[in-house]
Formats: sequence, C-alpha cells, structure tokens
Amino acid sequence: MDRKTKKKEGGAKRAQRASSNVFSNFEQTQIQEFKEAFTLIDQNRDGFIDKEDLKDIYASLGKTNVKDEELESMLKEATGPINFTMFLNLFGAKLLGMDGEETILNAFRMFDPDGKGHIHKDYLKRMMMTQADKFTAEEIDQMFKSSPIDAAGNLDYKSFCYTITHGEEKEE
Repeated sequence: MDRKTKKKEGGAKRAQRASSNVFSNFEQTQIQEFKEAFTLIDQNRDGFIDKEDLKDIYASLGKTNVKDEELESMLKEATGPINFTMFLNLFGAKLLGMDGEETILNAFRMFDPDGKGHIHKDYLKRMMMTQADKFTAEEIDQMFKSSPIDAAGNLDYKSFCYTITHGEEKEE
C-alpha cells in the first residue's frame, strides 16, 4: 500500500460525512455537469481531488508555475478529503450564496447573550416570525424537524449550524 492510498483511506470516513442533502439543491442536469467537471479534475481517477490532481489540471491548461501554497489553500476550503459530495458542497455553498458556519453561528449568538450555546425554540420561533425576513410557522416547524432540540425545548445552535453547513452526519 503506498502513502497516497493510506492517506485516502483515512480520510474517506470523514468525507463520507459530507452532506448528501446537497444534491437536493441542484437540478439533475446540474449535478451531471458537476460530475463531469469533477471527473475532469480528478486526473488520477481515484475518486478524490488532491494537490497532484490540481497540478495536473493546471498543467493541461498550460499553467505550470502554480505554487504549492496556492493549491493547498484551495484544498483547505474543504472540511475533509474532496470526494464528489464534498465537491458539490463547496460549489453549492458558493453558487447558492450560503454563509459560512462562523457567520451563521454569530447570527445565533445574538439571541444568546449569556453564551449558553442554545436558544429556546419558542423564543427563536417568535423572533424569526416577527423580525426582518419573517418566516412562516410552517417554515419554522420544518427547520425544527431536523434540529437538535433537547427535552427542555432548547435548540443546540452550534450543532444546528454544523448541520446547515456540512450536512447531517450519518451514524455508522
């Protein structure tokens, strides 16, 4: 087993946790276009985009003087190894204008001045239905369906933000 294979196996489980619900953000034709782009970039056809793949794709476009730091910076935008689902997450967030995890966390922190890490769902519902871009009761109920709410009715907004930006983790 070579070094590259060993590295990929360790990261595969992390990549598996990437959001599968990102597929619902795109039309089937868009997903197919992303798949074609992913396949083009994945030069060694191992199912992951890594630094060597990026170097190869740049070289095929005539750019051979790309610095390792630039490539590493690109790869660091992902929260794990870049398989197709992670690739969709990266582009989906950019195309759909999704805020980053820290931005979303900061928005929730405004409703949690004591820094408890949770907000009561009734308070959050009231605020979201009466302030700025008002949500409907149905939209709030839909949001709460996949939210980590404890027995006391508190939303763990840190976990919720993770789910929004990374997708739900699959139990193994």
